[in-house]
Amino acid sequence: MKFTLSWLKEHLDTDEPLEKLADKLTMIGLEVEQIEDKAKALAPFSIARVISAEQHPNADRLRVCMVDTGAKNEQGLGAPVQVVCGAPNARAGLISVFSPPGTFIPGKNITLGVGTIRGVESRGMLCSAAELQISEDHDGIMELPADAPIGAPYAQWAGLGDPVIEINLTPNRQDCTGVHGIARDLSAADMGKFRDPGIRPIKGEFPCPVTVTVEDATLCPGFALRLVRGVKNGPSPEWLQKRLTSIGLRPINALVDITNFMTYDRARPLHVFDAKKVTGNLTVRRARDGESLLALDGRTYALDPGICVIADEHGVESLAGIMGGEASGCDENTTDVLIESAIWNEINIAQTGRKLGVNSDARYRFERGVDPAFMVPGLELATKMVMELCGGTPSENVVVGNPFGEDRVIDFPLSEVKRLAAIEVPLVEMKRILSHLGFMVAGSGPTVKIAVPSWRTDIGGKADIVEEIVRIVGVDKVPMTPFERGDAPRKPVLTTIQLRTRRAKRALAARGMVEAVTWSFIAKPAAELFGGGQAELALANPIASDLSDMRPSLLPGLIAAAQANANRGSSDVALFEVGQVFKGDKPEDQLVAASGVRHGFASAKGMGRHWSGSAEVDALDAKADAFAVLAAAGAPMQALQIVPGGASWLHPGRSGTIQIGPQNVLGYFGELHPRTLEALGADGPLIAFEVILDRVPDAKHKPTRAKPVLELSAFQPVSRDFAFIVDRAVKAGDIVRAAQGIDKKLITGVTVFDVYEGKGIDESKKSVAIAVTIQPREKTLTDQEIDAVAAKIVAEVTKKTGGTLRA
Repeated sequence: MKFTLSWLKEHLDTDEPLEKLADKLTMIGLEVEQIEDKAKALAPFSIARVISAEQHPNADRLRVCMVDTGAKNEQGLGAPVQVVCGAPNARAGLISVFSPPGTFIPGKNITLGVGTIRGVESRGMLCSAAELQISEDHDGIMELPADAPIGAPYAQWAGLGDPVIEINLTPNRQDCTGVHGIARDLSAADMGKFRDPGIRPIKGEFPCPVTVTVEDATLCPGFALRLVRGVKNGPSPEWLQKRLTSIGLRPINALVDITNFMTYDRARPLHVFDAKKVTGNLTVRRARDGESLLALDGRTYALDPGICVIADEHGVESLAGIMGGEASGCDENTTDVLIESAIWNEINIAQTGRKLGVNSDARYRFERGVDPAFMVPGLELATKMVMELCGGTPSENVVVGNPFGEDRVIDFPLSEVKRLAAIEVPLVEMKRILSHLGFMVAGSGPTVKIAVPSWRTDIGGKADIVEEIVRIVGVDKVPMTPFERGDAPRKPVLTTIQLRTRRAKRALAARGMVEAVTWSFIAKPAAELFGGGQAELALANPIASDLSDMRPSLLPGLIAAAQANANRGSSDVALFEVGQVFKGDKPEDQLVAASGVRHGFASAKGMGRHWSGSAEVDALDAKADAFAVLAAAGAPMQALQIVPGGASWLHPGRSGTIQIGPQNVLGYFGELHPRTLEALGADGPLIAFEVILDRVPDAKHKPTRAKPVLELSAFQPVSRDFAFIVDRAVKAGDIVRAAQGIDKKLITGVTVFDVYEGKGIDESKKSVAIAVTIQPREKTLTDQEIDAVAAKIVAEVTKKTGGTLRA
């Protein structure tokens, strides 16, 4: 909602500075989003006169102008400025707007400097209206009247010193979609005196020849209409045009501008019909199938019975409460005008607007609910403006339905303010606030009766009354009171599985993977491939033949997504998903899994240490992804066991199973089996992992009085690499555990970074390389002490695995 300060002061008698008004608006719930002060933004721009305009020596379309900016030299003589200008209307004697070097040009988003254009120096700029963002005219530089004062600030001379205020309204404050309602709130907050002159009815000179029929009162509770004959429709006066342009509206003609003004001034949308273009009487009804309307925005809308329209005997003339039709619109030839003021069903307006994709100022207000009691007064005020600006003779009003709305009275206990807001507000102050807001208060306590004004459709109970009082008194007056926690400790907001889900997603995203969301249903052959396909998991009414079964795994959907990317030229993909899988029809068979696939060169090896010259994905990437998920989910990493070979859908020699003992299998990783790829129509190699988060054991909390201590060593850690030649049957995990067992306090990390089988190694052997991190705690280790630790590692690994240190 936009309005200018001078517009506000037409409804509020105040001397408060702009900054204080803006702060108060925000404090009472009408949050100020922006204040645009054109006078401040355009302060460097001044009025100047072109003394001469000569042809540029090196450019046909440029002129070298000498410009009188009003500046004087030391001798008190004029000091013309040279400006190179490309505007077609640049000429001697022209009065225009000048900007010196250092000026920010809003229309071009640049800061002007001294420049040289085609070899000629230019020390400023003559500006167009578009460059000052005061209109869209960019065909030439601005032309001002001959009496415009040379050297004077342009913004001050042009009357642009009226700040524009933009507020962000909550959906319940429809009364503040008009400046009148905003002024009322500020008056209640002691920011000035509210101006609310009464609206005198306009006497009709003859009966209105057009009648109105409302077929469904639920769509249109009230409708008022009046004919004004003999109007002269042309451009609206300058004050009205400036008022509309200041808030970004384009003046059209006097009749239309009046309706736009009423919308923003009084939150009362109206519509005007050219009476000579209306055939017969008007009917408010539901649209019929096959009907359409060419609206004022130039678009044709297909209508249906869910849409409320205003129609004449010819057909639909207007989308009720949203937008009029072009056929009956008012133009310069209009002499007889029908002015419509109505009340529309909020829900129907919102549904119609969404259905047709129409956003209009009328829809914005009607879907929030306008003041029903202002339906007829709004028509009277609009008639007065039409007669003042366009002349004409008014008819009597035609009013259908309820023009007043329903009376609402609330029994309000005075203690409710203290109970809900914890502040003491005297009854006198309550009555002052509420009466300024338009409420009527009767009684002196302990319970009073409060009549709700018709324009506050959002007030429905005692809590709403308290809110009105508190926001005017000041939310900052409400004391900070902590909630009672009780003796029991606070329970966590998120469950364990919710926390694991969040952490798993973050861990996989940190490894360069992209989250995907796939169907919870898959084809039956795919379900059988991944251990599903049971009759109890088949859908009774599938939405498609290839979405017939609940998924036993997330991988079929991820594999399909990866292949879809590959088919479109993006073969290097790394996708993950965290979601439910279904192993049966019992609640305990519905588990949360974290799964991922990598294809092509979407490897995560570059994120750590590796010897490979290629970043093509392999089973170790899937293992690292699975371990990252388990670590994030809080799994006991030291207790994890890796067993060669995985599920049936994985390659038997390039996969593994992650478990904590044979009874608790946490997941699988590895390269997908060629049979799996063929069945799913995917190209390989494709590596994958799946971890069941529900199977991660909960952390054990041992009761202790000791406070947890984070030990951070002040000494530099030392890393040493070892490569052992062992039998192919020896597991890398055995080597890691042997090295860790030397000194668990001193050795803080052991990782495998290379496994080699091939040339230079016996066929029955393999080389396993590990990196050992030694973290001193008490002092910096000497070379001799580090070598002693290394010797113990070699001895222990050799003893436990039967291997030898690789030379």
